[in-house]
Amino acid sequence: MTTTTVLAAPPMLDDFLVRAALAGTGAALAAAPLGCFVVWRRMAYFGDAIAHAGLLGVALSLAFSLSIQAGVLLVSIAIALAVGAGSGRRLAMDTLLGVAAHGALAIGLVAISLTSRAGLDLDGYLFGEILSVTRADVAMIWIGGAAVLALLAWRWSAMLTATLGEDLAWASGVDPRRERMILVLAMAIVVAVSIKVVGALLITALLIIPAATARPLARGPEAMAVFAAVAGVISALGGLWASWRLDTPTGPTIVAAAAGLFILSGIVSMVRGVRRFS
Repeated sequence: MTTTTVLAAPPMLDDFLVRAALAGTGAALAAAPLGCFVVWRRMAYFGDAIAHAGLLGVALSLAFSLSIQAGVLLVSIAIALAVGAGSGRRLAMDTLLGVAAHGALAIGLVAISLTSRAGLDLDGYLFGEILSVTRADVAMIWIGGAAVLALLAWRWSAMLTATLGEDLAWASGVDPRRERMILVLAMAIVVAVSIKVVGALLITALLIIPAATARPLARGPEAMAVFAAVAGVISALGGLWASWRLDTPTGPTIVAAAAGLFILSGIVSMVRGVRRFS
């Protein structure tokens, strides 16, 4: 009797919980440090606009049979460029962001409904479907996350200088407009790779809450980025575990876990009187 050896994929990645944990960890590691710049620059509403534009990207991807990540990335960048070009003319930035965020969300929802694709899970795009990620999705998330982290490491000093002030940036030989565009590109990449993890409506929370959690505890920008990454990973894994145990929606549960860490961080900082970095 002979035995035939069959080469197959590692069994670890066949476990959907392991794939979900890897996807959540990859998304958190990229989003949380980037979220520090979103918090420092007070760009939370800008993040909402880009995240909501992601849903319009999903609609276009479905209509033209494109990759979801590619469609989300292109539309997110386009919306960011349009808002940047139109600000300061006739409308204030917050007004433009409001129009862009809600307009892109509404148009995306209408466009997706018009595709009439059988079995289309709209809630998955709105709130995430991390439990259904494939090995290809995990690879895409980690590749995109690595690209964002590499971009941040490369431009960290220049982006930090531009964040402290435009005059300081120009005096230091740094173009603040270029650094802002790099930040927007990084945000668009995070939205594109994370939309399947927490959905278009919750991506901004993955950017902001871990960074806000780390802020009261950090002594400097680098420490804040590291603490934010740790808080993001804990939120992703803790939310995934709680969702599995409580049978709750995974994306919102991850965000709820992040919010719980934020509250805990605030309590700890008040008790210890920790001076925050700002």
